[in-house]
Amino acid sequence: MKQTDRIMDYLARHGTITPLEAIRDIGVLALSQRIGDLKRSGVAIITETEVVQNRYGQDCRVARYRL
Repeated sequence: MKQTDRIMDYLARHGTITPLEAIRDIGVLALSQRIGDLKRSGVAIITETEVVQNRYGQDCRVARYRL
């Protein structure tokens, strides 16, 4: 199964995906590149930015993707 297939399956089951979830749950390290591949193939994916705190309590911005 290709990485893009795993991403689409994950989105179908969970609704959204973040880079950390992609690494942890489906083994995709370059999520933004695979999302770009999906968009170029015609899949309508929405990108949202959210603020989370890292282990040091600092605010960081991460992408959350949804169909």
